[in-house]
Amino acid sequence: MSSVLTAVAWPYANGPRHIGHVSGFGVPSDVFSRYQRMAGNDVLMVSGTDEHGTPILVQADQEGVSARELADRYNRVIVGDLQGLGLSYDLFTRTTTRNHYAVVQELFRTVHRNGYLVPRTTMSAISPSTGRTLPDRYIEGTCPICGYTAARGDQCDNCGNQLDPVDLIEPRSRINGETPKFVESEHFFLDLPALAGALGDWLRTRNDWRPNVLKFSLNLLDDLRPRAMTRDIDWGIPVPLDGWRERGDKKLYVWFDAVIGYLSASIEWARRFGKDADQWQKWWSSDSGAAQYYFMGKDNITFHSQIWPAELLGYDGLGERGGAPGTFGGLQLPTEVVSSEFLTMSGSKFSTSRKTVIYVGDFLKAYGPDALRYFIAAAGPENQDADFTWEEFVRRTNFELANEWGNLVNRSISMAHKNFGEIPQRGALQDVDAELLAAAGKGFDTVGDLLARSRFRAASGEAMRVAALANKYLSETEPWKLGADKERQGTVLHTALQVVDDVKTMLTPFLPHSSQSVFAALGGEGVWAAQPEIHEVTDFDDDVEGVGVPPVRDYPVLTGDYAAEQARWVRTEITSGRRLQKPSPLFTKLDPGLGETGPDWAPIA
Repeated sequence: MSSVLTAVAWPYANGPRHIGHVSGFGVPSDVFSRYQRMAGNDVLMVSGTDEHGTPILVQADQEGVSARELADRYNRVIVGDLQGLGLSYDLFTRTTTRNHYAVVQELFRTVHRNGYLVPRTTMSAISPSTGRTLPDRYIEGTCPICGYTAARGDQCDNCGNQLDPVDLIEPRSRINGETPKFVESEHFFLDLPALAGALGDWLRTRNDWRPNVLKFSLNLLDDLRPRAMTRDIDWGIPVPLDGWRERGDKKLYVWFDAVIGYLSASIEWARRFGKDADQWQKWWSSDSGAAQYYFMGKDNITFHSQIWPAELLGYDGLGERGGAPGTFGGLQLPTEVVSSEFLTMSGSKFSTSRKTVIYVGDFLKAYGPDALRYFIAAAGPENQDADFTWEEFVRRTNFELANEWGNLVNRSISMAHKNFGEIPQRGALQDVDAELLAAAGKGFDTVGDLLARSRFRAASGEAMRVAALANKYLSETEPWKLGADKERQGTVLHTALQVVDDVKTMLTPFLPHSSQSVFAALGGEGVWAAQPEIHEVTDFDDDVEGVGVPPVRDYPVLTGDYAAEQARWVRTEITSGRRLQKPSPLFTKLDPGLGETGPDWAPIA
């Protein structure tokens, strides 16, 4: 058994999430985690809502509420949507907990003590109309290196170079289009050049990453410069140093604290649900041998392949200035950064502001979770941008989920139920039976290997290929014509049901809800694929430094008893004589007209 950490990008709590969001961080991470649990590994899947920084303040101003009220509201909306989608978090929490504040401050103090957080005076971008600091990502302009006109203040997505907002030609605020004012301000910078050697040594060992992620990450090494880790803002985690903790206008950069959430969530999980409060070390201690996989969209690569590893190296004292770990001991570096590209809608990046958006909650109410999960896995932006169209969603639902997989389940179980009422006995196998069983058995290795390497498109395709072989088998053997030869009819249907059970297992990471239904239709009892649950918890009263510390309060978390599920990544021989349930359709076919118009709540323009 291996220890596997699934670290999932933290969605902003400034609004409900759309399907573009969950195509990057949500569904891929859950497919991966469900497979790893089924394969017998000890998985810890963590994340939460990201609730600090300017995006929260901007949305709160627009809605006329405080930042805390806004975060509380959308935290609950997002928790509900992710539960509905079936994302099997061991803990989905939030960044406005005292536990998170305490862990973040411990990392800051240690990285500072080791000499990798240094004070510098810099030019800070201010909104002239509000007086509020504009974070790097809320400033756009022309890249001074390649001339790209939509470069961000932190990096240019066209040429990949790091930037500072003051470097941009004709900078403008993404909030209101005004030209920012630049003023001098003192901040703490993460000294990336002092960590460059260790960071490069680590990155050059990551030869099995997705090519797009590794190439981008290695290119970042060519332009490492210190990055500000504090901001002129009143909403965030206080800086735990003399002369800073008392200030309400200086807070830690949201991207410094957000990535630390993977660690703080693991610690919170251990305190709430683990065997003991130190159990998090099983996935984090530098000598644990655990594997860590980080899931996100491509716009977050730099923070996970550069900033977060640099913070960890600085905490461990492994840069050119040396140092020693803090109270958490030596911490593990990421095994892989699994980044997806963008899901677009008719060629446009999903954008709430531009109204090109399909919210997860609306989608789930109309079509349920598994059809969306399957589309993201089979047609999503795994290695390149992918376009969501209603036409393609209808096609995949009708022809792959309903016709190929759903039809196989329905006709196999229905025929066995009608003719035997139970799983029939299997007699002597003919070559055609043995060939199908061998192909399905081989599928466990093929699909499992692809899932272990986060190749979700190929894995779902291979599982569906086995389903297609089973449909072909039924068409060729015609068990409905074998009523006079009950032994042969029973053998054919037993073989078909065995492969249905096999494919159900292979599709469980993708389709956990409908796989549970197939399990029950085949006579299974209990929980095959466990689902996440919402629990209301009370924050810990941890000692935190500074002003603006969150009060102790209740909040919802996602968690689940996944160890009790029966799903395992292995062929389970079906039991002759087990009573069968008459199956209901797994997937309802959609009106082809939907592909031309879209639903009324997300019409095609």
